[in-house]
Amino acid sequence: MLKRLLLRLISIAITLLGVSIVVFVAVRLVPGNPVAMMLGPGATAEDAAALEALLGLDKSILVQYWIWLTNVVQGDFGTSISLRQDVLTLVLGRLPATLELAFLALVFAALLGGMLAVTGTIRRGGWTENGIDLWNGLTLSTPDFLWGLFLILVFGVWLQIAGISGRISPQLDLPFTTQFYLIESVLRLRFDLTANLIGHMWMPALALALPLSAMIGQLLKQSLKETMHLDYVTLARAKGFTENQVIWREAMRNALAPTLTLTAVQFTHLIGGTVIVERLFSYGGLGNLAIDAVINRDLPLIQGIVLVFAVIFVLINLAVDLLYAVLNPRLRHG
Repeated sequence: MLKRLLLRLISIAITLLGVSIVVFVAVRLVPGNPVAMMLGPGATAEDAAALEALLGLDKSILVQYWIWLTNVVQGDFGTSISLRQDVLTLVLGRLPATLELAFLALVFAALLGGMLAVTGTIRRGGWTENGIDLWNGLTLSTPDFLWGLFLILVFGVWLQIAGISGRISPQLDLPFTTQFYLIESVLRLRFDLTANLIGHMWMPALALALPLSAMIGQLLKQSLKETMHLDYVTLARAKGFTENQVIWREAMRNALAPTLTLTAVQFTHLIGGTVIVERLFSYGGLGNLAIDAVINRDLPLIQGIVLVFAVIFVLINLAVDLLYAVLNPRLRHG
C-alpha cells in the first residue's frame, strides 16, 4: 500500500510538471500581445519594451519558464496582467464557487440517475424502461450548455421564477460587518444568503447534471439487471421479499460499486465542464475567470488556473485509486 502510494505521488509530480510545460508553451503560441493590450493603441515602442522587461517577457522562453516554475514551487503564481492582483489569491477566491456548483451538480446527477435506474429495474421489459432508455440517450447526447440555454428560456424568461445570472443577488453580496450585531440578524442574513446561493445555483448545476445523470442511470440500471439474476437475490425472493426490498436490501450494494467509480471519476469532468456553463449564467466561479483570462491574454492567470485545475484532477484520481485499494484486498496486497 505504501509503495503504491509513493508511486502514485511520483506519477502526480511528473504529470503536474508536464502540465506546467504544456500550458506555459501553449499560451505563448496563441496570437495576441498582452503588453499591447495593457498599454493601448497610443503606446510607443519604448513603453512596450519597458513593460516587457518589467513582466519578464523579454527573456527567452526557457528562462521565463524556469523563473515561473521556481516561484510556483514557493507558492508564488505571479500577478495577473489584466486585474493587477495576485494570481493565487484570485484563483482560490473563485475556486469555492466552482466546487460548490460541481458538488451540487453531482448530487443532482446521483439522485436523478439513481431514481431512473431503480424505476427502470422495477419496470424492466416494458414501455417504462424503453422511455427511460430514450431519455438517457437524449440527455447524454445533448451538451450541458444547451441544457443551460433551455433552462434559462423556460424558468428565467417564460416562467420568470429563477435568477438567470450571477452567483448571488447584488443586495445580499455584503460582508458580515458590525452592523449585523444581533444573533437573529446574522442568522437571518445567513439563511437568506444560503437560499439565494441555491436559487442562483440550481439551474447551472442541473444543466451540468443532466448528461451525467444519464451515464449514472444507464450504468446502475445495467448493473442492477445483472445482479437481479444472482443466487442470493433469488433466495431473497424465495423468502418473500418484495421487488423493492430485493433491489434496495440485496442487489443495490453490489450494483453500486462500478457506479460509484464512474461518479468519482466524472466529478473531475464536472469541474472542467463548469467553464462554459459559468459563462452562460455569468456565475462568479473559476471557469468564468478562465474565459476572461483567455480573452485578455492574461498569461500568469491562465497558467495559474490550469495548474490549479490539474492539481484538483490528480488529487481526485489519487483518492479514487486509494479507495480502490481499500475496497479491493487484491490491489491492497499488490
